[in-house]
Amino acid sequence: MQTIIRTLFLLSISASTLCAQEFQGVATYKTKNKIEIELDSTMTDMMQEQIMAMLQKQSEKTFTLTFDKEQSIYKVDESLAPPSLGNGMMVMSSGGSDIFYKNIKEDRYTKQTDFLGKVFLIQDTFEKIDWKLQTDTKNIGKYTCFKATAEQLIKVDTHSDEPTKESITINAWYTPQIPVSNGPSKFQGLPGLILELSYDSNTILCSKVILNSTKPIKIEPPKKGETVSQLEYDKIVEKKMDEMSQRGPMRVQIEVMD
Repeated sequence: MQTIIRTLFLLSISASTLCAQEFQGVATYKTKNKIEIELDSTMTDMMQEQIMAMLQKQSEKTFTLTFDKEQSIYKVDESLAPPSLGNGMMVMSSGGSDIFYKNIKEDRYTKQTDFLGKVFLIQDTFEKIDWKLQTDTKNIGKYTCFKATAEQLIKVDTHSDEPTKESITINAWYTPQIPVSNGPSKFQGLPGLILELSYDSNTILCSKVILNSTKPIKIEPPKKGETVSQLEYDKIVEKKMDEMSQRGPMRVQIEVMD
């Protein structure tokens, strides 16, 4: 732990120059997500393999995090979005068209998301992440990164009368060389920008960072959609998914953490 503190102190000296000026940047992240599939049993093995391949491609998205020291916008890079699946297939995916605004200073977020054709505006405060700083280090690009871990409970079976939960481990790699307590999606709260995340079978990896570009950036919360809290939105989704599970024989779900 003393080694971590000493190294963080040395890196903070180099980061102090960045903090002394108007600090902003854009980080590019690539995601790969766990896929769970329930298909019609009449489908051939070849058809199922083709669907699996398409879904895997669909789940690999590129996001940008536009940030300054106090706030950020995280959204998909539309220019690099994978093609739609077509064929009338319904894919319940998360994060594709979402706009996730974070205000680190005020400990709150606003998320604009589309669910089954209806736009919602989720406004809430951050759920605290109990990060544990580890001694591991590695380089991601030109940045020295430190490991942090956290445990989080997630719902496993949301279709039962009594949904069960299980604990998963979140592994994060952050760099104090970029002195913002921010990261992809909802993740934040570490002494430096998070450049890599893994949890369950999902991975988010930063591939590029541009700092203090001469091109000005604009960070504003989204405003479109019906305003709800996170809990209210979760209940809406759970109710609709219960209704849909009682219908057709096929459900395809891409499981990601928001």
